Amino acid sequence: MKDIDAVGVLQDPVRRRLYEYVAASSEPVSRNEAATAAGIQRTLAAHHLDKLAEAGLLDTESRRLSGRSGPGAGRPAKLYRRAAAEHQISLPPRDYRTAASLLAQVAEEARLDVELQKAAREQGRAARSEPAHDLSEVADLLRARGYEPFTDGDTLRMRNCPFHALAEAYPPLVCGMNLALLEGLLEGSEKVRARIDARPGICCVAVDLSKNNVD
Repeated sequence: MKDIDAVGVLQDPVRRRLYEYVAASSEPVSRNEAATAAGIQRTLAAHHLDKLAEAGLLDTESRRLSGRSGPGAGRPAKLYRRAAAEHQISLPPRDYRTAASLLAQVAEEARLDVELQKAAREQGRAARSEPAHDLSEVADLLRARGYEPFTDGDTLRMRNCPFHALAEAYPPLVCGMNLALLEGLLEGSEKVRARIDARPGICCVAVDLSKNNVD
């Protein structure tokens, strides 16, 4: 499905609520959970969830929620999670991704990591306003930058990476740039710090309380 068609699927307000709920969840979501969150019947939720999956906006898997197997364990439940695929719309079409990929390739081959991180840190500084004082304020800053933060204990992680395609192709270069960008954004916020903490399926950068401010 074309990107413009996929995004068009979200025009339905119920479907959009379901997508936002699934996208915000750190674990795959069942039809029952999604229906309860959206305040609709399970059959209607299933219909809309499957439409979102057909559009490539959600991925699906089947799993027995009881954790048991064999006879009497029940049928596997269909679960939904945010798709890793990216969708972009530009009219008329533009090809910024190819340009970004070429620039990243040249930067990596020329070993311009230090220069790139310096520019990213300056960009972060230019984008910040008041220093963030806690993880909640950091989360607001990150959402405004296109990240999808969620709390994991005393750590703030991001479900997505705005540079996902480039990070997969050039991980050290782009993850270092991403860290420097957030360091610049959080500069002056003495109570929080950004660090690299690569984990499968989420952004490589995490934000947590500075050790100097942990009792």
